[in-house]
Amino acid sequence: SPLVHNVASLCVFPVAVPAGVALVSVFGLVFTVSAFAWICCQRKSAKTHQTPSYKFVHMLKGVDIYPESLSGKKKFAASPPAHELHKTDVRSSPDLELPSPHAGFTQPGVTEHREPASPPSTTSSQAPTPMTERAPAEERDSGLGTLHFALEYQAEKKAFIVHIKEAQGLTPTDEHSLTSDPYIKLTLLPEKKHRVKTRVLRKTLHPAFDETFSFYGLSQARVAQLSLHFVVLSFDRFSRDEVIGETLVPLSGIDLSEGRVLMSREIIKKDTKVSRGELLLSLSYQSTTNSLSVVVLKARHLPRTETGLNPFVKVNMFHGKKRIYKKKTHVKKCSPNPVFNELFTFDLPSERELKDISVELLLMDSDPRSPSPVLGRLLLGTSSAGTPGEHWREICEHPRRQIAKWHGLSED
Repeated sequence: SPLVHNVASLCVFPVAVPAGVALVSVFGLVFTVSAFAWICCQRKSAKTHQTPSYKFVHMLKGVDIYPESLSGKKKFAASPPAHELHKTDVRSSPDLELPSPHAGFTQPGVTEHREPASPPSTTSSQAPTPMTERAPAEERDSGLGTLHFALEYQAEKKAFIVHIKEAQGLTPTDEHSLTSDPYIKLTLLPEKKHRVKTRVLRKTLHPAFDETFSFYGLSQARVAQLSLHFVVLSFDRFSRDEVIGETLVPLSGIDLSEGRVLMSREIIKKDTKVSRGELLLSLSYQSTTNSLSVVVLKARHLPRTETGLNPFVKVNMFHGKKRIYKKKTHVKKCSPNPVFNELFTFDLPSERELKDISVELLLMDSDPRSPSPVLGRLLLGTSSAGTPGEHWREICEHPRRQIAKWHGLSED
């Protein structure tokens, strides 16, 4: 009867609903697990196929250690585990015996000693040996100390190797114990991307670091364009680390093709002048028309002001001590890194020579509330030193060529 049929339907329906829900749940669980496994495989394959353009390995007395990054944002590639060292193509440089400053390093400030390339050495498992204090007689009478290090390039691995051996005669930073807790920061310029540092050695003015930093993936031509910036600091647990000194080593004049080069550099006082910013200029001397073109392109790293920054550039040309031209760019409102892109052409006097000509550029702030309207100054001419003088000589030697360079601005 219809009544019996309805009662039977009500009894079957509660059983069918849980079975359908269970079936859908099983299919959903299987799909979720499959999708998760596929995503993990894709990430693993992506990591496997990524080929880093730059690889860094830090060695301490022949033993691989994890390098420390100077900032939490950047991390270097970690070295392989110890049980995989023999399978990889990475090795440490053998320990380098550097001569003492009195015996081998006869020229003050700069000394080079070349050794033939040594055969590959196996990775040592010895622990770092404690450093020993030098006799007081070995301390230098003047200066901030001497840094001893070695450079090497392995063409087959495209590896540039810096071995920091030791420093001698450092200036004490602790007035009570007359010692320091030194360590060294090393930066590859001009990019400033590859920054490393040694470990801290306690209570010594003659630290023996004996640490090797290997930079892989660099061609020999690229290495010749770099410079090494060593900064010697003293660790302070309760305040900012104190800078002892620094030294800069351009690699352009160092021949690394014949083997390892042992070097010594005097540590000098770090330049603590406040940066006034940089200015990018393009110069060209037209010998046929006897004219000079100055293109003010852009500026960067300008000092901050409380009233904001509205910069412009004033260009003055001098013949001897007499100003013969003056020009200026447009004002860039509220721009700490202004882009000008303005061209100025100057007709030169009849003697058709640049030796008596000089160009002064003043980076200024147009805001009348600014306490110092002149932000920075640059002088280009035959008597200019550094990059400005080099830039001027290049346009004199290569007429009709447009040459652009960055220049640091000095105080007024």
